[in-house]
Order: sequence, then C-alpha cells, then structure tokens
Amino acid sequence: MTPAARYDLPDVDAFTRPYWQAAAEGRLLLRRCAACGRAHHYPREFCPHCWSEDVTWERATGRATLYTWSVVHRNDLPPFGTRVPYIAAVVDLAEGPRMMTRIVNVPEGDLRIGMELEAGFQDEGDVTVPVFGPRSHG
Repeated sequence: MTPAARYDLPDVDAFTRPYWQAAAEGRLLLRRCAACGRAHHYPREFCPHCWSEDVTWERATGRATLYTWSVVHRNDLPPFGTRVPYIAAVVDLAEGPRMMTRIVNVPEGDLRIGMELEAGFQDEGDVTVPVFGPRSHG
C-alpha cells in the first residue's frame, strides 16, 4: 500500500535543498540580492524587488517579531485535523522579510503583535520546518 501524500510538507528540489538542509541543522536561511541589497523570503532564484538574478543564500539571525496570527481550531484537511488547535502566523524577520510560520510554546492569551520571537525547528519526518517561539533573552 502506498503511503498517503503529505500535503503539509514542501517539495524539496535542487534549488531549495540548501534551505531545508540548513533547517535540519537548526539554521534559518534567506536570500539576499547583491543588486539592491534587500533580503527576501520565501527562497526564489531572483529578487522580487528588482528582478536581479544576483541573489545568494544568507544565514538569518532567527529573530523576529509577531506581525499577525490566527488560532486554527478546525481544519478538515489531513493531517491538520489532528493538530488543532495550532497558531498560524506571519512574522517580521529581523532582516526585513515577512514569513508565514507557526507559533509554538506560547499560550494563545499571551500573543501580542510586536512580541519578540526566535526561530526553532520542528522535525516533520521527511523535512525539518522553521517555527517560532518566545525569544530567550539570555
């Protein structure tokens, strides 16, 4: 019997493989444009700001602030139904780009726009994905 398709995981291809390998090692990568100097996320082979193809991988600090979130209490699509409730969010990375993610280890009532977060990484079996939790100030 063929295992069910995992619609919750990204397709890892030759271009995005460095991103996913870094995540498995506990590092968050961005792409930065040499032409205009701006960072972007999600990884693309060109700069979405100036269209230059002179972009390279760069390690991000992993620091972010919470831009917005939604607590998902119902999701009928497998395998999400077994994960509810979860917090879907958009964060502003310290380097500038916004990133869609999940918030972990923060009670729903403690969430605040602008709260300081840091990247963590969650093993999903076939791939490790970045998630964000409270920033440690140590």
